[in-house]
Amino acid sequence: MSAHKARRVIDQIRGRSYEETILILSLMPYRACYPILKLVNSAAANASHNMLFDEASLVISKAEVNEGTTVKKLKPRARGRSYPIRRPTCHIRIVLQDTSLDEFEEDFFSLKKDAWLKKNKYKDTTYHDMYNSEGLWDKK
Repeated sequence: MSAHKARRVIDQIRGRSYEETILILSLMPYRACYPILKLVNSAAANASHNMLFDEASLVISKAEVNEGTTVKKLKPRARGRSYPIRRPTCHIRIVLQDTSLDEFEEDFFSLKKDAWLKKNKYKDTTYHDMYNSEGLWDKK
């Protein structure tokens, strides 16, 4: 399939949970949905088997479609002529992320922040958490 047709489907599932993605892909009317559904199922099976992640807590963090090579054929036509057939291909990449690990990291960094505040003798200084998106780390 062409990359343009696959991107139309991939844009709908980017950032969604695994279960919601399965539901969306099974109900969408496009022909590209079935190969993408198989790819998402395979990625979730790899994550649960190899990394021991729970499928209920998986989220599609990255999804991208790149153009592949174009398969070129010639079809015979009338009066001995030939007609070129171009069949585009694409490379689809799906990255899953476990959200239960994010909750663990938030708990871990909040404990580090509390320990830092207890240890610090100046209470009026601000704490910049460079791992948190709320307080960005600025070097000025």
